[in-house]
Amino acid sequence: MKSIKRILQWLLTSPLTWIADRFSSAPVKDKVHHGLSSLYNSICHEPGKKGVIYDFRPDQHPVIIFSDHHKGARDGSDDFGPAEKNYLAALEYYEKKNFYLLSLGDSEELWENNIFSVLKHNVEVFEKEKSFVDRNAFVKIYGNHDLYWDNDPFAGLALKKMYGRSINIHSGIILRARLPATTLDIFCTHGHQGDAQSDGNAFSKWFVTYVWGPLQGFLEINTNTPAASENRKTLHNDFMYQWSAVQKDLILITGHTHQPVFNSLTHLERLYLQRELAMEKKDDELLAAVEKEIPRRKQEYGHVSGNFRDMKPSYFNSGCCCFDDGTITGIEIQGGDILLVKWYYESGVPTRKVLEEDSLLQLSERIENGAGV
Repeated sequence: MKSIKRILQWLLTSPLTWIADRFSSAPVKDKVHHGLSSLYNSICHEPGKKGVIYDFRPDQHPVIIFSDHHKGARDGSDDFGPAEKNYLAALEYYEKKNFYLLSLGDSEELWENNIFSVLKHNVEVFEKEKSFVDRNAFVKIYGNHDLYWDNDPFAGLALKKMYGRSINIHSGIILRARLPATTLDIFCTHGHQGDAQSDGNAFSKWFVTYVWGPLQGFLEINTNTPAASENRKTLHNDFMYQWSAVQKDLILITGHTHQPVFNSLTHLERLYLQRELAMEKKDDELLAAVEKEIPRRKQEYGHVSGNFRDMKPSYFNSGCCCFDDGTITGIEIQGGDILLVKWYYESGVPTRKVLEEDSLLQLSERIENGAGV
C-alpha cells in the first residue's frame, strides 16, 4: 500500500499542483470582493439563509473568536495536536467568564480525515465546546476545509453526536454592535471567498468535499491552503482589507490565512510602527526590543503594505489554532474593547497574553472619519 501511495504521489503531485495553481488557488480581487459583498448583503436582506444578525452589546456580551483549528485524528499530519492543551485551557477560561464562542471555520480538518476519525479523537475538545452549546453561546461557521458541514446530508447527525443536539451552521454572521450614538456591523466569515474550488457553484463545492480534498489528503499533497503560500495569504489579506475599507460602519473579521491581523496591520507592520515611535521618543529600551523581534517576524512573513501607516482599521484576522509550537491566537470582544490574544506555553503551562487592544467606540469613530491606525 505504501509503495502504491509513493508511486501515485510521484505521478500526481506535479499535475495536481499545476491544476490548483492554474485554475483557482490564487485569490482574485474581484471574486473576493464579490463573494464578501454577496454574503454580507444576503445576511442583511435574507437573514437565516446564509447567516444571521445578532443584536450585540459589546459591553455586555463577551465573545471569543477562534478559527482554523484543523482538528484531525492525532496522527502525524494533525496540526491541531500540539495546540490542544492551549485550546482546552482557553475554553475553560472563557466558559468561566461567560463568553460566547464563535468558531470561524476550518475547525475540523475534513480533507485529510473522515468525520468519524475526527469525532473519535477529539472527544474532550467537543465536550468543552458543548458547554457553550448548552447555554446557547456557540456559533459555528464553515470554511473550505470543513465544507462537509454545508454539503453532506448527514452532517446534522454528526453535529448531534458532537454536541448532543442539533445546531445551525452558517456561511457568516453579523454582530450588530450597539454603540453610543452609532451602530457598527462586525461581519464575521471564514474568508475563503474568491477561491473557485471552495466558493464556487454547488458542483465545485461537492467536488472539493468528496473528490479533490480526500485525494489531496490521501496523497498528502497540500495545494490549496493560503497558509502554505506567502504570496497567496498576503494577497488574500490585502483583498479582504480593500473590501472592508470601502464599507460603511463595518469591520470584517476572518480567518483562513492563518496570519493574525489587527486594525488592518500584521504583527510585522505593527512592529515597524513601534520602531518609529521608539525612535521618535528616543526610547532605547523599546527600540532594542523591537529591533530584536523584527527579524523573527520577517521569517514568518516579510511583506509590508506600502501604505501601512495610513490603513483604515477595518480588517481583523483571528490567525489560527494550529501554530507549530502549539500557540493559538484569537479575537476577543469584551467590555467595549476588541483584543488580539494568544495562548502559549509558559514552562509548559497554557498562558493567555494580550497582543493588541483597542476601543470599539474609538475604532468606529476612526473608521467614520477615514482616519488611519
